[in-house]
Amino acid sequence: MNIKAAIIGMGYIGVSHLEAIRRIGFADIVAVADTNYALAKKKAEEYSIAKCYESVDDLLADPEITVVHNCTPNYIHTEINKKILKAGKHLFTEKPLATSFAETRGLIELKESKPELVAAVNFNYRMNPLVQEMKSKIQRQEIGKPYLIHGSYLQDWLLYDTDYNWRLEPEISGPSRCIADIGSHWMDMAQHITDSKITEVCADLVTVIPIRKKPTSQVETFSLNKSAEYEEKEIVTEDYGAVMFKMENGVSGVFHVSEVSAGRGCFFNIEVDGSKASMYWNQESCDQLWMGFREDDNRLIMRNPNHISAKAGEYTYLAKGHPEGWNDAFRNNIYSVYTYIAEGKKLSSDTPDFATLEEAAYILKLTEAILESSKTRSWIKIKD
Repeated sequence: MNIKAAIIGMGYIGVSHLEAIRRIGFADIVAVADTNYALAKKKAEEYSIAKCYESVDDLLADPEITVVHNCTPNYIHTEINKKILKAGKHLFTEKPLATSFAETRGLIELKESKPELVAAVNFNYRMNPLVQEMKSKIQRQEIGKPYLIHGSYLQDWLLYDTDYNWRLEPEISGPSRCIADIGSHWMDMAQHITDSKITEVCADLVTVIPIRKKPTSQVETFSLNKSAEYEEKEIVTEDYGAVMFKMENGVSGVFHVSEVSAGRGCFFNIEVDGSKASMYWNQESCDQLWMGFREDDNRLIMRNPNHISAKAGEYTYLAKGHPEGWNDAFRNNIYSVYTYIAEGKKLSSDTPDFATLEEAAYILKLTEAILESSKTRSWIKIKD
């Protein structure tokens, strides 16, 4: 089966999807779309893509397309995702699934009415080979009974008051920023590798820079704003968050996230401490997995296709000593979805490695509980 893909939204993340799809041998990108038609046309020409649309509806009417990637801003995720499913296309969407948990109910009901379709959410970090190895080691009880899980996700791209992006505007990105944007990845990974849900949270959220300078011209995500003309904007979403939590398997944990930590580009790290050993993984050194022991030498495990579990081996392609990184995990996630589609698997019966709509909806429920906890200064239990 040859997958015919289309991408809606040709900004920073849309191009990342495009380049990852190009690395999958049984997939072709046949169309792109963006409300900024000039941008869509430019990318279509740059990557030799035959079709270019300004209208989402026109793209979805194209019978050649089998799977659609939604890479638009957060506030229109739900609307476009529903359109994609109603058009009979497989769905691969960016997170968050919506800007509120309530919005996800109708989308999930729509998906359940179309069991022939596959719907996935881009929590790509879980597709690093050594993250899959962590999951396998926990399942094989190599670290014993898990006691604690902790870590952080730190960035610096909003360190200055002149740094600005649409993610700072809650009417576009939703009521949470730092937790919803990067904390969601951390929570997804914690739940994925432990096969357990976070059930209770206690959080402290802080807006470090309450007034920012919004440039009058558009600035691309992660780029430095050098505009001389700007307007001051009040910021109400969090730059930093610290979250204590409890899981259904009895594990306790804590993580913190920041978009104002100088020198941290994508410092995403996670540690699981068990009764026999500990494991630590850092996205910026993603080919390494540290294991700690009390009565034995600690170990630094390098990714080696010959010495990892079969599941982790499904997502590694290079020989040892040849580093794999962020782009590879991104590609792995899309490959996992496309393979699932090509093999005719059904979400109702075949548990996937990629994140489902239900898992992404639960992350939104956690995000809302974290917001409530910070506001009320109390522990919040996650409601069923």
